[in-house]
Amino acid sequence: MSATPLAAFDSIAASYDDQWTCTTAGVLQREAVWRRVDPLIERGHRVLDLGCGTGEDAVHFARLGASVLALDISSGMVARAREKGANAHVMRAEDVGKMQGAFGPISFDFILANFGVLNCVRDLSRLREPLSRLVRPNGHLAICLMGRFCLWESGYYWFQRKFRKAARRWFGETQASLGLKVYYPLVRQVRDALTPDFDLCTDTGIGVCVPPSFVPALPDGLLRAFGRIDQRIAGAKVARVVADHRLLVFRRRQAGGEG
Repeated sequence: MSATPLAAFDSIAASYDDQWTCTTAGVLQREAVWRRVDPLIERGHRVLDLGCGTGEDAVHFARLGASVLALDISSGMVARAREKGANAHVMRAEDVGKMQGAFGPISFDFILANFGVLNCVRDLSRLREPLSRLVRPNGHLAICLMGRFCLWESGYYWFQRKFRKAARRWFGETQASLGLKVYYPLVRQVRDALTPDFDLCTDTGIGVCVPPSFVPALPDGLLRAFGRIDQRIAGAKVARVVADHRLLVFRRRQAGGEG
């Protein structure tokens, strides 16, 4: 039986930063996301961090001068985010349409769902309408999803002769190690789910050479060299396809569907 996202993420909240956020690989992958999205955020902008985890992104955007609201399904994650100073609250990503009732009339210049938050949502098309109401016209929505074909993951498990794990993303859904059902939509499926309210602006590979969290620690110097390579190749089509994550940045269309 699948675990609930709440139980799964509560169980790792206390150790998440040590296991991923503060590791060299975790820092490099997150910085790769920031390099792409920071230019979209101006001082005074309203930002929503959807699935905020321990609040690393929310705190970073606040330092840029944005007014940040952070949401997560896990009360444990929210508690850690608040400890860092984030304005964090408990809410499922699927319930984002209820924000107007919970927080009053509100809209955002930028929304981020980072590092696989929406991989736990089976039907992304159900989020199109609530997200389109929350993002102002010409505002941006950035979704960082686990990709379907991760070269690091497949190679790592293949050499361990764990062939089922090596191929677990390829078929579009799997049971993850935390007991969660996880989905791996193709980029065209995500784009179609958000049409006609959003236009895809950029598609970037995150973690092409920098490995996923489960790969045993590599020397920092080697990881940072991988990070520099990623900066150069992350926009290339082949690199995007084999990356650990894909960062999709969408622009909200103006009223009436005009670009």
